Amino acid sequence: MPQSPEEFSLIRRLPPYVFNIVNELKTKARAAGEDIIDLGMGNPDQPTPDHIVKKLIEAAADPRAHRYSASAGIPKLRAAVCDWYKRKYDVDLDPETEAVVTIGSKEGISHLMLSILSPGDTVIVPNPAYPIHIYSVIISRGDVQSVPLSGGSELLESIRKAVEEAWPKPKVLMISFPNNPTTETVDLDFFKNIYELAKEAGLIVVHDLAYAELCFDGYEAPSFLQIPGAKEVGVEFYSLSKSYNMPGWRIGFMVGNAKIVSALKRIKSYMDYGIFAPVQVAGIAALNGPQDCVDEIRSLYKLRRDRLVEGLSRAGWNIPKPKGTMFVWGEIPEEFKSMGSLEFSKKLIEEAKVAVSPGIGFGNYGEGSVRFALVENEKRIMQAVRGIRKFLNK
Repeated sequence: MPQSPEEFSLIRRLPPYVFNIVNELKTKARAAGEDIIDLGMGNPDQPTPDHIVKKLIEAAADPRAHRYSASAGIPKLRAAVCDWYKRKYDVDLDPETEAVVTIGSKEGISHLMLSILSPGDTVIVPNPAYPIHIYSVIISRGDVQSVPLSGGSELLESIRKAVEEAWPKPKVLMISFPNNPTTETVDLDFFKNIYELAKEAGLIVVHDLAYAELCFDGYEAPSFLQIPGAKEVGVEFYSLSKSYNMPGWRIGFMVGNAKIVSALKRIKSYMDYGIFAPVQVAGIAALNGPQDCVDEIRSLYKLRRDRLVEGLSRAGWNIPKPKGTMFVWGEIPEEFKSMGSLEFSKKLIEEAKVAVSPGIGFGNYGEGSVRFALVENEKRIMQAVRGIRKFLNK
């Protein structure tokens, strides 16, 4: 008889996906005819810009593009990636040795952990965290050392304490700013301190910069690689999913330390044949083409953020306006806190007809909060606010 999934050692370390509970409730309610406003998954609802789609269609018409691609990414896309970093951050990168194309950030981070971790290696991950930051380590048979994700100086102290107290010494620090789910942002001084700590402790820094372009109110997200010497200790991921409304295209990249880039290239050469070449050509059009589409996407999320936060404030639920990401992270109102984030999320579906992500799904330190994804139009967001207000008053 085949073994059940629970008998496989790796599967035992992967808990059931908390978000599936909310998704099942949402699906059941919709099947019963309920109108559920879905602010759960961070899945952009707008179309990919026309010039990117047209480039894909043009490239896909060439039969030569239908063959296997390059697992590390076609040379012109790697060059476009490095040019983009130079224009945006004034960071010099070698497209041959310091850049690799990934099938979105999740694939890249997962394969990177497989390539650089040995069983039992420890990775420090601030918590709450995007789930793959934690579970890519587990899948690679590593161990996660969680530290509470708080303000810059407190987080630095927590990381330093974890480095000093853990044995064996941690190998990797996984960070992401602007942060999903908490929307926390940092400045260049924070990255300078991270670099100095990593240099001193022998840590590899992996920074996920997925929300670099989605910043508001004058804030601009820095790159870890802007710190002189940062390439000595780490790498940075970026994804086209959010900035260019390309989530289903599955295209991103990792840049930085040549040795780490080489490790990811090596394992990808065994694992995959790369992204469909026309998608990579379209990626070049996104990075090198007109950027007014990014400004429009950013403005749209800012408008939705303002409508949601201001509406919830009028309903008596006060949440700070985030300076980055496409999310709003809110502490559960005091009178509902005792039920926990999962039960509170269930109540929002049942009573307010609104789906959100429970904070516990992002790690233990996420308990007590929920995440709203700004993936519905302004009218639907205001409808969500009305439903939530009725629920809170009730």
